[in-house]
Amino acid sequence: MCRKFTPDELNAMDHEAKNDVICQMQDRLDKLEHDYENLIEQIRLADQQRFGRHTEKLSEIEGQLSFFNEAEENCDESRPEPTIDETVAAAVKQPRSPKKKGQRVEDLKDFPQEEVEHDVPREELSRAFGEGNWKSMPDEIFWQLRFEPARWIAEKHVVKVYVGTDGLHQDEFLRGDHPATLFRGSIAAPSLEAAVINAKYVNSNPLDRIARDFQANGLNLSKQTMSNWTVWSAERYFQPVYDLMKKRQLEAHVNQCDETPLEVIHDDRPAGSKSYMWVHLTGELSPGPKIVVYEYQKTRHSDHPKEYYKDFKGILMTDGLEQYHKLAREQEGITNANCFAHARRHFANAIKAMGKGNGEAVKASVAYKALVRIGAVYDLEGTLKNLSPEAR
Repeated sequence: MCRKFTPDELNAMDHEAKNDVICQMQDRLDKLEHDYENLIEQIRLADQQRFGRHTEKLSEIEGQLSFFNEAEENCDESRPEPTIDETVAAAVKQPRSPKKKGQRVEDLKDFPQEEVEHDVPREELSRAFGEGNWKSMPDEIFWQLRFEPARWIAEKHVVKVYVGTDGLHQDEFLRGDHPATLFRGSIAAPSLEAAVINAKYVNSNPLDRIARDFQANGLNLSKQTMSNWTVWSAERYFQPVYDLMKKRQLEAHVNQCDETPLEVIHDDRPAGSKSYMWVHLTGELSPGPKIVVYEYQKTRHSDHPKEYYKDFKGILMTDGLEQYHKLAREQEGITNANCFAHARRHFANAIKAMGKGNGEAVKASVAYKALVRIGAVYDLEGTLKNLSPEAR
């Protein structure tokens, strides 16, 4: 707390002492004003993040454009001025065009088709028109799309077995070729396990709901059985694919990595503990198909990227987390490249903290100039997007 002087104490001070007190008060006022402005910026930013639109576009600043030379870029003096009719016509919402003739047939062409004929019995024709007093007209045709619930087919595989009865091959057995079972002694066909995985991981259904859906169709599969199948599939069939994808991904010269938090139940830790999904993917311009590898870890420790990228040499693009910088410092051959989208976020937050009504201060700020330059880089990158890496 700053000491408070009484009027008598102030009157008793000499001129030099009073000057010292005034200077101290000015310094304190400057600090309080600085702290006040910082607090206001923090409140603005917190309000924007909580209630405002989550955007980092420069167009959100009053009177500003997302590209600094938009007017020059779109100027075309050779183009004539539009007439009133053209201007009004462009502003009026056009009615929806009717569906083209034959469009329904085109929409349904990729579905399996069957023809259902609805004829008039000969006896009915005779009663209506008299014997032979009619002729056929062009058929009337309409289309419907029928839905059939899931069908379950119990496959009985009969493997023929033969045994030699004479000579060198006596008592030797020969069996007919048949596909290997997914799991020994299990009723699961690959299509059934694929349905479980699709319902669980693509459609985000819990196993209890999947079990109820199967039960409604006459199939009694417990969630424990489905869990076993899924774990076994991961260990026996997906792990080799995962390992190959990782190998191919690390062969790329440019890779990207990011991590996102998630919660995992029953992992021997207190409820609500954070786990992390580390996502590794090849660069946008890497040759070959794009590869994305998801790696689950309980922590965000730097040992995880260190282990994953121990055989990698090239450029690793990240959000600038210290774990990645540490990896680049300690492992020869890795260059850490930060992401512009993450970098510009700090400048965008600085502008949001200044407030939309403070246009002049925003335009004069370093943060605004940085966003304009980054925007120009983005615009240039957009013009090169469809070019080959060599042409870029």
